[in-house]
Amino acid sequence: MRDLSLALEPRPGALADFGETLGAAGVSLEGGGVFGFDGVAIAHFLIGDHDVEAAVAALEAAGFGPATVSAVVALRLDQDRPGQLGAFTRRLGDAGIDIRVQYSDHDHRLILVVDPERHVDAARIAAAWARASA
Repeated sequence: MRDLSLALEPRPGALADFGETLGAAGVSLEGGGVFGFDGVAIAHFLIGDHDVEAAVAALEAAGFGPATVSAVVALRLDQDRPGQLGAFTRRLGDAGIDIRVQYSDHDHRLILVVDPERHVDAARIAAAWARASA
């Protein structure tokens, strides 16, 4: 899975255009959202590895701004246990790994985009967390 991100124009219907463009290209969105700050809306959505080329090409052809595709770290937290988000992300923070984006997918997994240079380290920490939680 990959995170697909881009800035959306600040206008009514921008998210609809984005969704329709990807849908027409056969790209399914597996989770994500649009996050706004200071008048800028950034869309972050999870797509399958096999959809990356189609998604980027469709968005580019439709006139959307540059899209960024990033690797993600995905893991399931014990949602019935308070403090899971803090405990897991503390491990990343203590390892010096910067979390750039966080959201959930449709399967209730935590999705993180981290500093690309530290993605492998973050994935190792997530795998260790998953083994310890099993």
